[in-house]
Amino acid sequence: MYEFIKGIVAELTPTYVVIETGNIGYAINISLQTYGHIGQQKQVELWLHHIVREDTEQLYGFFEKEERSVFRLLIGVSGVGPNTARMILSSLSSAEVSAAIQQDNVRKLQSIKGIGLKTAQRMVIDLKDKIGRATLSATDSIGSFGQHEEALSALIMLGFSKAPAEKALQTLLRENAAYSTEELIKAALKQL
Repeated sequence: MYEFIKGIVAELTPTYVVIETGNIGYAINISLQTYGHIGQQKQVELWLHHIVREDTEQLYGFFEKEERSVFRLLIGVSGVGPNTARMILSSLSSAEVSAAIQQDNVRKLQSIKGIGLKTAQRMVIDLKDKIGRATLSATDSIGSFGQHEEALSALIMLGFSKAPAEKALQTLLRENAAYSTEELIKAALKQL
């Protein structure tokens, strides 16, 4: 399985990029979010997801690892294929998708072209527990995502159930998003 690719941008469009590395040009499907990040860069590193079907092989590339994680969760939902997931991530940032799912915001998901009521509801039901990003709003930083995930993992390893630990971390991060991971764990332990 391919993890990432680093190379020279040979061609860039809003839907795909050709990355040259080792004298080979790789055509990689991208979202508008990734297209915006690549911008005028001549050399990039993209996180990859490789899809193999009997009649085709496709690479999907993401500028941020978090976007790839959300993409992988989305394609696990019945009725959401890779192109639909790419459309979702072209319409909303990965943080906005995560926030919409955590907040049961079916209307926001429905506003994306090609997503109907049933698909939006299925996304919320299937991914609410998996997305694990309730603390992120559309404007939160990736840093607080990392702190939240590390703190949650530590609390679970200490024997706490996921739901109460998640709730405590959400409350703490709403009060103060500048907690370090260590401070966040200590504060959560006081609440649990």
